[in-house]
Amino acid sequence: MSAIITASGVAKTFRQAKRLPGLGGAIRSLFSRDYSQVHAVTEISFAIAAGEAVGYLGPNGAGKSTMIKMMTGILVPTAGSLSVLGREPHSQRMVNAAEIGVVFGQRSQLWWDLPVRDSFDLHRHIYDIAPARYTDNLAFLCDMLAMSDYLDRPVRQLSLGQRMRAEIAMALLHDPKILFLDEPTIGLDVVAKDAVRKFLAHINRERGTTIILTTHDLQDIEEICPRLIMVDDGKLLFDGELSRLRAALGSRRRLRLEFGTDPGPIALSTARLVNDEGAAKHFLLDSETTSILDVLTELGTGYDLKDVALVEPAIEEVIRTFYQQKPHLAAAP
Repeated sequence: MSAIITASGVAKTFRQAKRLPGLGGAIRSLFSRDYSQVHAVTEISFAIAAGEAVGYLGPNGAGKSTMIKMMTGILVPTAGSLSVLGREPHSQRMVNAAEIGVVFGQRSQLWWDLPVRDSFDLHRHIYDIAPARYTDNLAFLCDMLAMSDYLDRPVRQLSLGQRMRAEIAMALLHDPKILFLDEPTIGLDVVAKDAVRKFLAHINRERGTTIILTTHDLQDIEEICPRLIMVDDGKLLFDGELSRLRAALGSRRRLRLEFGTDPGPIALSTARLVNDEGAAKHFLLDSETTSILDVLTELGTGYDLKDVALVEPAIEEVIRTFYQQKPHLAAAP
């Protein structure tokens, strides 16, 4: 499948004025200033195919939002080349905007004092959406995101979850081929997050909308994005599926063995005891190739074993382990 987004050696450097302390420093700054270079993005390359859902992850200050802004044409790369739907985003920003949707979790496209419907109608005129197409899309989005009850309420009267659903709907009214989402679930409650995640997974799966998502809520990634792009200090550290990341870090699978009575300490060569609850014992499997059968074979039949459960590591643990080991992983081929 051909790529609709390609980045090759993309970099972004900002020129930042140095602020000197005290009144004297403030006066000196009026006549002469020193500047420093801040490297927000450094030689990042990747390709994203149509219909993919990609999580763009990294700690605060890693360059995630800067990259999103370059892909949407808001910022101009300092170096490298960037193509979105065959165009250079910043030089063809108007044409590019007609085929993408953008949601910034801490910014709003909605008009604060107007009903949601009026903001949608203004969007229809800006994007010159045909009336029939607009009606169909609005009906679909209202149904999927349960917005019908508050379409005629002013935006300022909406809860954060309602407003975010309206923001996402507005970004999709013109049928964009790519949807960029920067922290779309920030501050939402559990119910609102679940509704947004299910909707995004649906439009990616059923409508083939390409999704690029930055988030600190790793459950967003697990439910929406099979592929991860991970960055830190503006540099690309990992690009691939979550399953490959798990494999690259070595197995972190846990095995829970429940016995009829406490068998006492158990030492195994195939697994390491990490939590002893008496009759229930938790082991960390030593390698990716170790199976439950290997452990049970070594354990033998001299125990009153009642239940066995294999627990895959949570995505939070996988990501945390990755960043803890990033110097080693970044150096690996």
